[in-house]
Amino acid sequence: MTDARSGNTLIAANPDEQRYPASLTKMMTVYLAFEALRDGRTTLDSVIRVSGNAASMPPSRLGLTAGMMLTVEEAILALVTKSANDAAAALGEYLGGGSEERFAQMMTLRARALGMTRTTFRNASGLPDLDQVTTARDMALLGRRLMQDHPSRYSFFSTPHFVFRGRTHWNHNRLLQEYEGTDGIKTGYVNDSGFNLVASTQRDGVRLIAAVFGGRTGRERDRHMMALLDQGFMQMGVAPTVHRSLPPMMAAAQAAPVRAARAQPRPQLAASPSKAQVAARAARAAPQALAARPSLLRTVTTRNARPPAAASRIEQGDSGRGYVRAPARAVQAPSARPGRPKATGPNRR
Repeated sequence: MTDARSGNTLIAANPDEQRYPASLTKMMTVYLAFEALRDGRTTLDSVIRVSGNAASMPPSRLGLTAGMMLTVEEAILALVTKSANDAAAALGEYLGGGSEERFAQMMTLRARALGMTRTTFRNASGLPDLDQVTTARDMALLGRRLMQDHPSRYSFFSTPHFVFRGRTHWNHNRLLQEYEGTDGIKTGYVNDSGFNLVASTQRDGVRLIAAVFGGRTGRERDRHMMALLDQGFMQMGVAPTVHRSLPPMMAAAQAAPVRAARAQPRPQLAASPSKAQVAARAARAAPQALAARPSLLRTVTTRNARPPAAASRIEQGDSGRGYVRAPARAVQAPSARPGRPKATGPNRR
């Protein structure tokens, strides 16, 4: 977890251990798309023709078929909401001059230039590749640079859903609805990585960016992230708030490790503590909280220990299994604009 303004690390557990990024990879795919838009090499309305290779990507998918057309804007929205691998491959081929492999080399070179020294990309989607690795520190850095380098386009990551060819695709990042102040960034999941998340949250002028890898379930990962954000805001002197969709008892239970230093809570202090009191409590409780919290991190599988191909990942992108779908918002995604052509196509999860 980092302070977005200063870049200082507030909380860290194995931040430089290499992990599989899964769909967090799409953060770099979108970063390079934003650069192309900024430099005038493409526009949001530029048309991408889907190749047979892109259309053949396994789930999570937008349901693209070879020869289908979509715009750059639609591809970006498909990545930040549906986490669609077919759209990621199509966008990567488009930006890489027809080659996803060339685009992956561009991704790795850009990562090095940003200071992501332990990250290597092999594709645009995050589908399994033994050589595609990253770290929590590198992904938190990428989240910060997405916001700093492309502030006018960062809001793409806040899109709750978007409509493509008559189908509504929901954002997999549930913290957008469940944790106050969250406005991005990206979820990810493959078998070998577990459930990953990079989140950006702002309260009272303080913005935190955090990366969590290796959750056993999407819900466990999200709760772990919310507990870390609670702790980070307390360290920065920002009072915690009740999580939007969690019952009060569950919210209190998640925050309990942070408050473990107090033997008997005092209601009159807990009701409205001063910022100095909050920061002091967080500083005292931080070491115990980290020690008591079970690790969610998984180390990258070695080549010899990798399971057979038949047992490895097919579905990818964190489909949100086990979640209750949030009610539809009135906000219409940017891509669903009047006059946009419509067509039907398969939509596999």
